[in-house]
Amino acid sequence: MTEAEETTQTTPSPSEAVEQAEQENPAPAAEAVAPPPEAPPEAPPEEVESPEEELARLRQELEEAKAQAAEYLDGWQRARAEFANYRKRQAAEREELIQTANATLLSRLLPILDDFERAFATLPQGLQALTWIEGILLIQRKLQMILEAEGVKPIEVKPGDPFDPLYHEAVTYEESEAFDEGQIIGEVQKGYRLKDRVLRPALVRVAKAKPRPAEKAETTDSGDETS
Repeated sequence: MTEAEETTQTTPSPSEAVEQAEQENPAPAAEAVAPPPEAPPEAPPEEVESPEEELARLRQELEEAKAQAAEYLDGWQRARAEFANYRKRQAAEREELIQTANATLLSRLLPILDDFERAFATLPQGLQALTWIEGILLIQRKLQMILEAEGVKPIEVKPGDPFDPLYHEAVTYEESEAFDEGQIIGEVQKGYRLKDRVLRPALVRVAKAKPRPAEKAETTDSGDETS
């Protein structure tokens, strides 16, 4: 075989070359085409209210708003009243606390005033004109003015007044020709009150009823029998 024949047999034809190229490099598959998006469903047409229905709806909303406003107003008024009562209670409690503290302090000053009064009651006449005695009298007067400024006043007690346990405290019960039973014979210690409350009751002697003659005879007989 000649070289020309070998070259003719080994060289492919153009059509065979194209077919061979297609087999070696196949064409890419065609891309899938996405379907077009579906259109959204159409919304149902809105129902149009009639003027009568709209008016009824507005009236109902107005009534509901009025009821809610009345409820809010009632709650606000109750809260305001409760707060006002709370403030009044706090003020009353604070005032009561102040009065109690003042009463405790003032009651501790009363024995000092008693000592002044007892000292001057027994002071000899010849010493009352001395300068230092006058100075002590001024101290007593200042103490009395302080107590009076705080509302402390003495409880007035006179012989013959009826005994009142709210203002008086009985020290003794004595038989007396000059006074009836339950009357005050005399004052032992002065009492004081702080405005409307008793700071210290007055110590007094109270008259009691005399025993009847029959009671005396019975007492005498029982004493004789015993002896």
